[in-house]
Amino acid sequence: MLVHSRKARWALWAVFLVLFLPLFALPLLVVLGASFATHWSGVLPSGPTTANYHAATRGEALQALTTSLVTAVTASLLALTVGTWAALAGAALKKRYRRLLDAVFVLPVAVPSVVVGLSVLVAFSQPPLLLNGTRWIVISAHTVLVTAFAHQSVSAALARLDPAYEQAAASLGARPAYVLLRVRLPLLLPSLTAAAGLCFALSMGELSATMMLYPPDWTPLPVLIYAATDRGALFTGSAVAVVLMAATLLVLFAVSRIRTRASYR
Repeated sequence: MLVHSRKARWALWAVFLVLFLPLFALPLLVVLGASFATHWSGVLPSGPTTANYHAATRGEALQALTTSLVTAVTASLLALTVGTWAALAGAALKKRYRRLLDAVFVLPVAVPSVVVGLSVLVAFSQPPLLLNGTRWIVISAHTVLVTAFAHQSVSAALARLDPAYEQAAASLGARPAYVLLRVRLPLLLPSLTAAAGLCFALSMGELSATMMLYPPDWTPLPVLIYAATDRGALFTGSAVAVVLMAATLLVLFAVSRIRTRASYR
């Protein structure tokens, strides 16, 4: 740590715990406790049961989890492709044009996500590109919302990239495409995996824009959680929320393993 005094370290840990427990840990523990309860009339939940997880891992909930995973993976891959391409193209632009490009990609996260959902709904509800009522309008909205994070992550990595590697490869006769595929992208792999994980996590939890767009046969898990809690099924909704968190964390753990291996290459 940067703080060398023992008392100062203990003070920092105390402040961290005071801020972390009520703001982050306790809400998650409450949801976890509610997922194993049938009612909650006192300080602690009562009526311990696993029936909520039976409902959260079968039928409609399982289909919604699959929908969320497919949507998040597809949107993350599309966002990573578009964001990386734009970052690589923007690196060759002049500073003012690069700022303009950054502003274009940041705009969807600078406005409320419900505005993005409405924009996508209006844009793709008429020919020639009619996506309204299909799964692709949901995937498109998620892609628009998370592409900014992929673009910013890759742009920051490009700014820190040592050009000596590319110059050495070019001086040995490597063509630009070869330098890109065998030198530049491998060096960017840790940032690419980090961006993919962030995009996936954000897509898995997206609700506002999704509520405006999803068709009946493509219901992501956050929508199902909202519907369950809205009709009063708080304990079942809590179990579904725990399943959503667990699935997201498992994928992020796998991505972090890939990122760690890429960092040691």
